[in-house]
Amino acid sequence: MTFCIGIRVRDGLVALADTQIVRGEEVSSKAKLSVHRHGDRPFFLMTSGLRSIRDKAVARLDDELEAVDPPMARLYRLATALGDQLKRVRAEDGPSLESSGMRFNLHAVVGGHLSGDQAPALFMVYPEGNWVEATADSPYFVIGRTSYGKPILDRLLTYDTPLYQAVALAYLAFDATRASVVDVEFPIDTVVLPTGAGRFSARRFDADDLAVAHTFWHERLQAALADFPIEWAAPLWREPEEAP
Repeated sequence: MTFCIGIRVRDGLVALADTQIVRGEEVSSKAKLSVHRHGDRPFFLMTSGLRSIRDKAVARLDDELEAVDPPMARLYRLATALGDQLKRVRAEDGPSLESSGMRFNLHAVVGGHLSGDQAPALFMVYPEGNWVEATADSPYFVIGRTSYGKPILDRLLTYDTPLYQAVALAYLAFDATRASVVDVEFPIDTVVLPTGAGRFSARRFDADDLAVAHTFWHERLQAALADFPIEWAAPLWREPEEAP
């Protein structure tokens, strides 16, 4: 499976993806987050789902973007182009996949700041080819293993969250997912695009790189549990009353 998260806050964009690939009993590592260029502007792309669908659609998208002159000025147009390529691949490969018991299940997250965008933008593209944009009241997308990291994001992430805290929350959402499943794992690829910057900062982290952060968070959670106010549950410790 996969864990990929894209976050859009006032200060910029954050993207984080795990790299673990599981095929039966085989486990390997392969990037699920890639950085591309269109014109003189970078954008990132993350996907979850069948790798063969991803590779075919992205190769065709790259061909299309190379042929566009002048370059697209808005990221929504690029998201639309990716959606159109997914529709083409679905028409070609969907029936054979379905006959083999497999689903056309590719989801994608695209982020960047093209020349005509007023601010960095973030989109999620569905297998059907349609898309939605991250907004101030809905500032993140998770694809792949979507449920385990949502609680901390929904509690703490807002559009005004500082960029460094958005990076921390992206990691903590990954950490919560990794703690609950066996098919999401280090290394993780992370990119950051501050608002107003012309390029991404990118880094791959392994478990040793995040060991201090992991220990810090685990110990803080244990301390919070130890200090948790439980007086409200005092009636539960009394002797049970006899049934009438």
